[in-house]
Amino acid sequence: MASVATADNQPEKNWRTALRSRWTTNLHEREEQIFLLLALLIGALTGLAVVAFIVLTERLGMRLYPVGSAAWRRVLVPVAGSLAMGFLLFRYFPYARGSGVPQTKAALFARDGFISLRTVLGKFFCTATTLASGIPLGREGPSVQVGAGIASVLGRWLGLRPEKVKALIPVGAAAAIAAAFNTPMAAVLFALEEVMGDMNAPILGSVVLASATSWAVLRLMLGNNPLFQVPQYELVHPLEFGIYALLGIAGGFLSVAFTKLLLGMRKFFLHLPRSTRWWHPVVGGVTVGLMGWSVPQVLGVGYTYVGSALNGSMALKLMLLLVVLKLFGVTVSYASGNAGGIFGPSLFLGAMLGGAVGTVAHHLLPGYTATPGAYALVGMGAVFAGIVRVPMTSVLMIFEMTRDYAVIVPLMIANLTSLFISSRFQKQPIYEALAYQDGIHLPSPGTRHQTSQRTVAQVMRSAPEVLSAQMLVKDAVAQTRSGQLRIWPVTDRQYFLGMLTMETLECAFVDGRKEHPLTDFVETLHVPHVHMDHALHLALERMSAYHLDVLPVVHRADIHKLEGIVTLRDVLDAYGVNNMDSAQL
Repeated sequence: MASVATADNQPEKNWRTALRSRWTTNLHEREEQIFLLLALLIGALTGLAVVAFIVLTERLGMRLYPVGSAAWRRVLVPVAGSLAMGFLLFRYFPYARGSGVPQTKAALFARDGFISLRTVLGKFFCTATTLASGIPLGREGPSVQVGAGIASVLGRWLGLRPEKVKALIPVGAAAAIAAAFNTPMAAVLFALEEVMGDMNAPILGSVVLASATSWAVLRLMLGNNPLFQVPQYELVHPLEFGIYALLGIAGGFLSVAFTKLLLGMRKFFLHLPRSTRWWHPVVGGVTVGLMGWSVPQVLGVGYTYVGSALNGSMALKLMLLLVVLKLFGVTVSYASGNAGGIFGPSLFLGAMLGGAVGTVAHHLLPGYTATPGAYALVGMGAVFAGIVRVPMTSVLMIFEMTRDYAVIVPLMIANLTSLFISSRFQKQPIYEALAYQDGIHLPSPGTRHQTSQRTVAQVMRSAPEVLSAQMLVKDAVAQTRSGQLRIWPVTDRQYFLGMLTMETLECAFVDGRKEHPLTDFVETLHVPHVHMDHALHLALERMSAYHLDVLPVVHRADIHKLEGIVTLRDVLDAYGVNNMDSAQL
């Protein structure tokens, strides 16, 4: 009977194999046409996802915070929401925490374009619930990861090559920004300027197509309403250029404070035991809830209050208070691990700062300055440019929101000033720093264009021997004395910790610490390393700088994943220097 069943299944297997082979052949022959059709589909699906995101967040928020509700809700709801979502993020959706932009860039540059469907769904529902519960983070960054995830899932489902799947990531990201901000042109620029890091990327056509499609879906579903309703502004006197420059300086220092505070707090939470991460988000919920008890404007993204500042109807003291409270509320909420982005909060902080500066300027020089709303608008661009480091996207985004040319020059002045200040005092952009804290080392623009050079991947080898972190010094000395290397990788159940030299082990043995575990000696922070796509000369430079003849090769998406090692002998052999005996192998 088994042989009969096998014979019956054989024609079906042959038919499936033939169909799969035909699809693969057609896919490779018409890949460019399919890619453009995918851009349309990704734009439409991402637009629908963002619309659902907006509607779900707003309606759920209205249920959690009905008009005239008691003050205790402003404490209880953020705490309960952050605690529940913290557990879900820890248990089921570990890659759905945070903004989504660093994760999107990691998928593009370190994970071959892979974003799982589980992460897409988790990002959508966890972020929507988190924001509806009053946590003051933004929906635009998470939308980027959702859009990129939709592109990744579709590309892999259709069987596209990894290179093409990676190329779809910025397509989905642009579609998400176009719908989230109602700014299709700025979305294209953001995908190229921030996500790709290449203004001359060959996928420009697909990015434009997806952005326009997503924007059209938004208009069909929610109408052609701008994100903010703002009056027309005009330059009253040339003296205002100086005030806008001062606003840029203030925006730059606020950007630095935001970035350093967020990174410092996040570093603290990341150093806590991994088993406790499920309750970390509730720290942000408690902080925001206590603030919201007396100042309700702290809760949520606060775009309604941004609109009030843009129209000059908010008091100076309240704007200054919101700058301080929102700064701490957002940084604690993000650093503790809640799902949400920093786009919206940066616009909120910029509007409040600009509105405050404009109010003071208009009070002191009423005949020479525009209304405070004009400064709130420029402040939005200045702080956004200082935090996210996308000055051109910032200018174009604010212009698309207002459709007013008069604001362009003040925006450029404030944005460039803010960018200069923030770059001077915070060298590493915020998204790169966040990825670095997660053990993801994104390639620099120079590294991305080194494909024609010799790379580490061409000469690296698997680590022939490793030391266990639980091993005692005396056992490690016995193993290293009979081994081939002078520098040994140390791992803890496949979790790469660092490197130990024979000299360090021998000294510990002689000093009477032979019963100590290796974890007492291995340096786990700032371990000299290289990545597979690094140029070979960089490996040589790092060996020289750290006086090493062996370097670990770690994965870009996880610094604790050991890919192999590269030795000085391997590097010299690659350059044709075969007669040197520097590496002790």
